[in-house]
Amino acid sequence: MGEKIIVTNRKAYHDYFILETYEAGLVLTGGEVKSLRDGKANIGDGFGRIERGEAFVYNMHINPYSYDQSDYDPVRTRKLLLHKEELNRLAGKISRRGLTLIPTKLYFKKGVAKLEIGLAKGKNLHDKRESLRKKADNIEVQRVMRGRKDV
Repeated sequence: MGEKIIVTNRKAYHDYFILETYEAGLVLTGGEVKSLRDGKANIGDGFGRIERGEAFVYNMHINPYSYDQSDYDPVRTRKLLLHKEELNRLAGKISRRGLTLIPTKLYFKKGVAKLEIGLAKGKNLHDKRESLRKKADNIEVQRVMRGRKDV
């Protein structure tokens, strides 16, 4: 049993420099887990915070499961499960350097829902342009290398 990726946040890598990533468990209800198994989630607007020694993720949208009778808020605040050392390390880095927590990937690992969160620093417009330029240059190099035939 490997990983089953539910959703990735590709825009996070465009808008932020991801310095470190951490794997966190999620506190979910049964209907939310079933909805995740159907792949009905959006982490694009999500962000994380550490409050009172606990980590939470905000604005992560999980659609209500269609066959579930219980009604819950799809964008409710969800608790992240991290080790105490990781929480302390993250809290220190966030408070000192002005960094933020951004969800980058939501997946199942051995049947348990996990959220990969990245310690991120925001990019400026010129940083985004530079990233796009590097990506275009790499594509051009790959195209030239494919067309080249060494004898």
